[in-house]
Amino acid sequence: MSRSTPGDTSATPLREAWRSVIGGSADWPQTLPVAFSARPARRVARALLGQFLVSRVHGSITVVRIVETEAYIGRHDPACHGAQAAGRTRRNASMFGPPGRAYVYFIYGMHWCLNVVTGEAGHPEAVLVRAGEPLAGIDTMVRRRERDRDLTSGPARLCQALGVDGTLDGHALDEPPLQLVRGPSVPDAKVGVSGRIGIREARDWPLRFFLQDHPCLSSGPHLPADPEVDLTVPEPPHPQQEP
Repeated sequence: MSRSTPGDTSATPLREAWRSVIGGSADWPQTLPVAFSARPARRVARALLGQFLVSRVHGSITVVRIVETEAYIGRHDPACHGAQAAGRTRRNASMFGPPGRAYVYFIYGMHWCLNVVTGEAGHPEAVLVRAGEPLAGIDTMVRRRERDRDLTSGPARLCQALGVDGTLDGHALDEPPLQLVRGPSVPDAKVGVSGRIGIREARDWPLRFFLQDHPCLSSGPHLPADPEVDLTVPEPPHPQQEP
């Protein structure tokens, strides 16, 4: 699918939605380049706060500001779908890259979750988008969610509101119908860090990032982060030398 440009007549509804988010004199939305995601998941998880997700799924424009993320940092992370014990499977193949793509998976037999693939191709890292602030297309979100509150305050709710499902697994996030768009930077003073949610192992690793006191955050429990956890990637074992 080709990328929309300001000259496309079909882009007019998006331009109007974008003006409602940023302001009447707003520049055209600037998608985040692949280089943004081609970094360690922990860095990308922090950097995604304040960025926008723009969805044109099924022709309906919806926009959220990302307010909560979680990083999953590779084979040595026991909570990562690409952990050493799991390996590469049909389900998690998109997590192995290239970066800048969507890794969308099904959970509990009923919910979709959206991740931004990060790092180097071949290394399973991704950032789960846990929550967003609804900014445009709210009527569409209400219709999809069949409720008028808590529209995007959780990974499954966010996917439902934006129309994200498994058909977008592996989708390049600088292309329609789902794009990451640059937003204003968020100062460190407004960012909180905690342990991760809804997993059994490595729950206290400091890999959940969120805008403090934001009303659209997902529900807890939010475990305190362990600042002593070593998150460095271990060196691969050296082959034994011949005697």
